[in-house]
Amino acid sequence: MKFTINREALLKPLQLVAGVVERRQTLPVLSNVLMVVDGNQLSLTGTDLEVELVGRVALEDVAEAGEITVPARKLMDICKSLPENTLIEVHQDDLKVKVKAGRSRFTLSTLPANEFPSIEEEAGSVSFTIGQSRLRRLIDRTGFAMAQQDVRYYLNGMLLEVSQNCLCAVATDGHRLAMCSVDADINQQDKHQVIVPRKGILEMARLLTEGEESVHITLGANHIRAKTGDFMFTSKLVDGKFPDYERVIPKGGNKIIIGDRQELRQAFQRASILSNEKYRGIRLILSDGQLKVMANNPEQEEAEEELSLAYHGDSMEIGFNVSYLLDVLSVLSGEAIKMTLSDPNSSALLEESESGDSTYVVMPMRL
Repeated sequence: MKFTINREALLKPLQLVAGVVERRQTLPVLSNVLMVVDGNQLSLTGTDLEVELVGRVALEDVAEAGEITVPARKLMDICKSLPENTLIEVHQDDLKVKVKAGRSRFTLSTLPANEFPSIEEEAGSVSFTIGQSRLRRLIDRTGFAMAQQDVRYYLNGMLLEVSQNCLCAVATDGHRLAMCSVDADINQQDKHQVIVPRKGILEMARLLTEGEESVHITLGANHIRAKTGDFMFTSKLVDGKFPDYERVIPKGGNKIIIGDRQELRQAFQRASILSNEKYRGIRLILSDGQLKVMANNPEQEEAEEELSLAYHGDSMEIGFNVSYLLDVLSVLSGEAIKMTLSDPNSSALLEESESGDSTYVVMPMRL
């Protein structure tokens, strides 16, 4: 194997592919990246057995075909440290790979390509194409609510639900729930649900650009596959049953607050400074046309904020984890937000005051 490539052309796919590779590996070959030269195309593959990412680069100069695996992070660090627009020459010399760039020379250890595991192909049951920016929006709007290392393993990921002309993403950690739906060109009469693991969602989001390009998604029985122009991403799915999220969304709340999103966010941030570091609780006290935000901590310190907002109804006091409210206010857009409450023991429903595509549920906290 032998090829010559510009530093920038190699670095971009290498950084994305190396992101999938775990540092601490049980199998030595999993900390390597698989390099395959076929014709005038170089493909780079990284995997941790759960997630696999293949990046492809077109080579301008004549190359010798071959395949080998080299340490992913070392190769990436070498590329990063070289000056911009350097030409890099890579060639396999017996059991080593030699990298030349200007006056620099590096020799890397290798492992044979046939030891590199690949996620087996399977027939997809549902496939569709969606704009990358729309899929990115779904992930950005809901990803923060995914659980991390929860024993209910099916919460450590995101539910993707496809139905006729609609793609919906739902994430919850049991304390809050985030849901976003976008229109998509999907011909699917019945609802089809898959749970994509947390790492798969985060790696897929790194691939997506804000531009007009589209991404082709295939949902199989055990895998999700996403193809963009230069990358092919595959992730295993979580085998489990996601909670019935529609039952969690509160219905019929009669206390509706419309407030300025930035004003509320800043008030919550200031109050959170003096909330209990462990429980992060703040108290919201509603009265006609006014919201009082209060926080205190074990050191007997207190914060109090008063806001004027559109609310006409009975007085009420309710507690929340302020981090959960701030997370929602950070991803919502629009100037005003709508918060619907019913009583101090029921969840709050947050959404954009004009018709938005996202819905958030935050459970209250006893203070």
